[in-house]
Amino acid sequence: MKMKKILALTCAAAMVFGLAACGSAAADTTAADTTGAETEETADLSGTISMAGSTSMEKLANAVAESFMAKYPGVTVTAEFTGSSAGIEAVTAGSVDIGNSSRALKDEEKEAGAVENIVAIDGIAVVTDPANTVSGLTKDQLISVYKGEVKSWSELGGEDAPIVVIGREAGSGTRGAFEELLELEDACAYASELDSTGAVIAKVAATPGAIGYVSLDALDDTVKAFALDGVEATAENIKAGNYFLSRPFVMATKGEISEQSEAVQELFKYLASDEGKQVISGVGLITVD
Repeated sequence: MKMKKILALTCAAAMVFGLAACGSAAADTTAADTTGAETEETADLSGTISMAGSTSMEKLANAVAESFMAKYPGVTVTAEFTGSSAGIEAVTAGSVDIGNSSRALKDEEKEAGAVENIVAIDGIAVVTDPANTVSGLTKDQLISVYKGEVKSWSELGGEDAPIVVIGREAGSGTRGAFEELLELEDACAYASELDSTGAVIAKVAATPGAIGYVSLDALDDTVKAFALDGVEATAENIKAGNYFLSRPFVMATKGEISEQSEAVQELFKYLASDEGKQVISGVGLITVD
């Protein structure tokens, strides 16, 4: 009788162990199948994606291209930085897949077939050389400076030195957004009009009394950013709606995203994912919820 009980328990234990082992093997097989499917999907995606446009979006475009190609080795992403208007013209002409614009699209651009896909929010920082003793401006003061109505820093509480007004070239998304937000279209008295964000930073840093505007994510310690209406130029203040100089970063397509190639569609899915949002945040931009 005792022997029968021992045999029964032994068999039961063996059955339980067997089932557990089978369950474990099944789980391992499922995990392997899932991983294999993901790997196969990643390997299967191939093609090219071409972008052109805003110089202010250079850091974002390069970061997205690098991380996307690492995830999808079969896809090649290229980017040129020709200015927002040129990027929109290129995408509507069909010479690139994506036109990068650091401003909202104009009605005529939309009528030409460009679709506005906002991928991030950027702030525009107003900068000066680090030696400038003025640390903040009101909105009205900023407008007066760019109109040429205020010509010396002494009128703003600073040294008796001329204000050198620096801006971007016509067609720049940064310039378009800056002038539109301040209602300064065709009203700015520029001493210099430069063709890239980097050129503005270099010019302002090297010119005593200079003032310029640049994308927030391009800020470095060679220049000093003004507080505007008492609010510092930070992502937190832009998210809170307290900083008045902010703009969309647009990756425009000719037609809806659903009409694009598989690779382009996947790029937009990637930008909306947690992984893509980390890339956007990593270059100092604000993600779109």
